[in-house]
Amino acid sequence: MKTTAIVEARMTSTRLPGKVLMTAGGKPLLQILLERLSRASHLNAITVATTVNQADEPIVSLCRELGFPCFRGSEMNVLERVCGAAASMNADIVVEITGDCPLLDPRLVDEAIETFLARFPATRYVSNSGPEISMPWGFDVQVFMAADLYAIKADNPDDQDREHVSCSFYQPENKGRYNPFFIRYTGELNRPDLRVTLDYRADYELIRAAYEDLAPKNPNFTAIEVIRWLDAHPQLRDAAIACRP
Repeated sequence: MKTTAIVEARMTSTRLPGKVLMTAGGKPLLQILLERLSRASHLNAITVATTVNQADEPIVSLCRELGFPCFRGSEMNVLERVCGAAASMNADIVVEITGDCPLLDPRLVDEAIETFLARFPATRYVSNSGPEISMPWGFDVQVFMAADLYAIKADNPDDQDREHVSCSFYQPENKGRYNPFFIRYTGELNRPDLRVTLDYRADYELIRAAYEDLAPKNPNFTAIEVIRWLDAHPQLRDAAIACRP
């Protein structure tokens, strides 16, 4: 089966416009995310799902420059956009990633895919986030079958489905259909109090500083190294935590 990561990215974020192309270490954050995803050994392909808005042309241009495919679809219907991206890549398994997670650890991506394959077909959805997240915000991975997402799209999806794409997989009423499994971390990764997701200016300042400090020493730095860096820089860490809605 072809396993494809689909990265959702657009320029028109209301909280931090243009965030995915803000830079760290001289690179757009979306490029950093794509480079890190490329190190995941269980991915067969990576594509970016953006919108048809003219504002997102810079995302398309960056993907073209870096050699990554890019699918353009509806801004308001993210479910439709991700389904279109999956179909354009002939994906069997979808690994859903948001552009808000530029420091995503490819090891966590591989672990989520391995977990999905080991539990499939009894389990048809695996995630390391969800309602009881055990890791820092910003390392989110969701894995599911493209065919199941197409079925959700075809079955009169509601506004929540159209905006959040995969939420039907973990709704209580669908437990028997998808048997969702949530990865729960222990040890140093068990830090749901931390935040490295890109929503606000304070998040960007933290992510930029962390990347520019960690990447020169080891471009393939781990999630645990990020956590240790956050604990060593409490001022930036706490400013980002304070942004949490």
